[in-house]
Amino acid sequence: MRIEIFSDSENASRRAADRLTQAWQRKNDLVLCAATGDSPTLTYRYFVKVVRSEGANKSLPRLLKLDEWGGLAMDDPATCESYLHKHLIGPLNLPTDRYLGFQSLTEDPAAECQRIANWVQANGPIDVCILGLGRNGHLAMNEPGADPGVTCHVATLTESTLGHPMLGPAQMRPAHGLTVGLAEILAAREIILLVFGRAKAGPLARLLSARIEREFPASHLWRHKSVWCLADTAAVSAISTDWLEQLGAEICLS
Repeated sequence: MRIEIFSDSENASRRAADRLTQAWQRKNDLVLCAATGDSPTLTYRYFVKVVRSEGANKSLPRLLKLDEWGGLAMDDPATCESYLHKHLIGPLNLPTDRYLGFQSLTEDPAAECQRIANWVQANGPIDVCILGLGRNGHLAMNEPGADPGVTCHVATLTESTLGHPMLGPAQMRPAHGLTVGLAEILAAREIILLVFGRAKAGPLARLLSARIEREFPASHLWRHKSVWCLADTAAVSAISTDWLEQLGAEICLS
């Protein structure tokens, strides 16, 4: 895991956008698996600017929604669908055939997860996976105890996850989660993990202990060969400078 620490989330997001841009320039039709929430918003904004300036001569990326709140209407302002339309699909004018996402309202959630898993198997692996770090260590909606070999699945959500700020405007409580599995995440060619703010200091300290724990899904990222962990100084406030040096963290404060 490569760890880079920035003075603030804006500079970290610019770095993430640069990594994503480089991957897209190498492979225009790359499969981008996109997280939602506050953490990746600036990254997407910077990436969109590049794609819109260069996109006339290149293919648009293929976008895969990382997860979704099951049971909410698709147009609920709290859905991951609404977020992606606002921050990526709309700004990129992305055609429908370049986007795949879980349907939040479906009579058969397991079948819906299998549909996404089949697509990833046929079109993958994921080229770049953008992730945030859950306060309980979840990645996407892979909750503590998730099998690292599991593919897309229906997740029973913890109270910690149900307290996510995204759900503030939700019209109802999600019934479950629909999520890309740890197996597909760990098979991605590159992972960019964004960790910002003092509220993530405890989870990040646990992740950077470098212990792989089934009850802390993010710890499985240590098994991956190309993870970029981009954090701000607030997020590393619970980690000693000596330990960061031992991990080979790069401090990018200029």
